[in-house]
Amino acid sequence: MIKERPILFSGAMVRAILDGKKTQTRRVLNQATGPSLSVDCNDGGLAELSWLHGPGPGYDVEEAIKHVACPYGKPGDRLWVRETHYAFGRWETRFSPKKGRDEWHFVDLTLDSGREYQFPDTFKPVAMLPRGEITPSWWKRPAIFMPRVAARIVPEVVATSVERLNDCSEADAEAEGIAFLREVPDVDETLTARQLYECLWDSINGAGAWDTNPWVWVIEFTKLET
Repeated sequence: MIKERPILFSGAMVRAILDGKKTQTRRVLNQATGPSLSVDCNDGGLAELSWLHGPGPGYDVEEAIKHVACPYGKPGDRLWVRETHYAFGRWETRFSPKKGRDEWHFVDLTLDSGREYQFPDTFKPVAMLPRGEITPSWWKRPAIFMPRVAARIVPEVVATSVERLNDCSEADAEAEGIAFLREVPDVDETLTARQLYECLWDSINGAGAWDTNPWVWVIEFTKLET
């Protein structure tokens, strides 16, 4: 059965996908930690993690091997891209029992008002009203809040694998969609695609993150029409 899973991308990566310049993404394999660790991946999208002396305190020898399914699916599954978008609606306050106070809550009226979700690359609202106004208007919403119905990019997973981050090749770096970095003012034109991807990785994950060389999921995908 084909499954769909959400995945977040930044605006630059969304543009790269739309331009056909991004067909890979790398995400840290969080379970792959500890000394004496080796990792392998099979065609079914399972990563086999094995520790020479077990993964840590409290584990028996029998638990020294662990299988982890790729959280982004297997070949044939689909990803729906969560991205920054515009939704039509209004804000209202609702009491939060957990926090013991009123909090702002966005009421999404996009579909109920006969409108469609919009995106920063193709839409600029004339004006946005302040929170608390009864009259609804367009609001820029973070990617994490995007509903499935708003997704315009639904790529199909064509391959998954596991590797060390630093194993990324020049071709892989290009497939990660780093072309936009070459258009950044004052960019060092001598940097290779791989070096540009290293800069991008550190900008997202923190200075020095590339040098830690974590195990990562490599998800390859093709763009599909929504």
